[in-house]
Amino acid sequence: MKSNMIMTARTIIILAVCLFFTLPIKAQSEITRAELLTRVEYLQEYIDGDNIGANSGFKGKYIFFRIDGTLGKGLSYSYRQRINKPTSIQSLFDATDFLNLTYTRGPWSISAGKQIIATGGYEYDRAPFDLYYCSEYWYNLACFQLGVSGTYAFNEGNDLLTFQISDSPFRRGTLNPTNDDIYSYNLMWTGSHEWFKTTYSVNVMEYAPGKYINYLALGNRFEFGEFIFEFDFVNKGTNAKNFLLDDYCLIGDLWWTPIDALNVFIKVSYDRNKSVTEDLCVAAGTDVLRAGAGIEYFPFKDYRNLRFHLNCCYTNGESPAANSLRPDQTIVNAGLTWKLDFLKIR
Repeated sequence: MKSNMIMTARTIIILAVCLFFTLPIKAQSEITRAELLTRVEYLQEYIDGDNIGANSGFKGKYIFFRIDGTLGKGLSYSYRQRINKPTSIQSLFDATDFLNLTYTRGPWSISAGKQIIATGGYEYDRAPFDLYYCSEYWYNLACFQLGVSGTYAFNEGNDLLTFQISDSPFRRGTLNPTNDDIYSYNLMWTGSHEWFKTTYSVNVMEYAPGKYINYLALGNRFEFGEFIFEFDFVNKGTNAKNFLLDDYCLIGDLWWTPIDALNVFIKVSYDRNKSVTEDLCVAAGTDVLRAGAGIEYFPFKDYRNLRFHLNCCYTNGESPAANSLRPDQTIVNAGLTWKLDFLKIR
């Protein structure tokens, strides 16, 4: 009965979004962004002091192509393709981070297509080419999924409330090898209030048909002059008994910008899952801490499309073999990120 009610509500919402996009729209096409971005680096990884040759050396990390624009009054699109990500013959969408249409009218906007799952947290929210090392949780959440969402802006646009239905990030997981017909239901609040910003969410995600894991994600950002401090708390569980602090992740980072050309940062993450075997992002038995620091340098004044970076991190704790983070793991990398803005080419 409960599953039938959820399926009916989901169908009604999706049909309403489709009808919304059939409203008459005045043509007004324009490209507002067209860019190519890549990051390359030299990396060394050690575990227990031994060099891991397969993960070391020169690496081409990312190649992204992004284009944004408008198709008509109030109707916009956003598209980002990861050029160097493997795809299957069945779906070239595997390497598409997002490709969606958004219609905005007054404080309301409705979006459909491949989207970022509306989950809170600033590590999660940052573009991957701006992240040098991450939590175990971040590495294993398939955050780009097809779906529909609606957003309401209030408090003069400083606050956004978003409800989203999307494919579950756990489709074809170990507990769900063949069934794609599972979904994620997401409610997120994004706030911007002078020195304090938030990205909070509650999420109910199917990991198998009719079985759910619940998320509470609280992302906090504090801005004070040259300093920015971000702190995320992500709590997960399948029932009231194991929901609070049985399975959670803490991420904190501090950024200092002493001059316009230089960013200095430190970052710490802690993943712990005592017993929630249904968590397909962080395996039960995980108790792992990662800490590191780094710098970003922009060599050209008033031009931030070229960036050099240098950073290192160390990881230790209890980490099952399936995890990305390994005990007594050290990673050092140096590299550059550059962006080609097609709209500014003469």
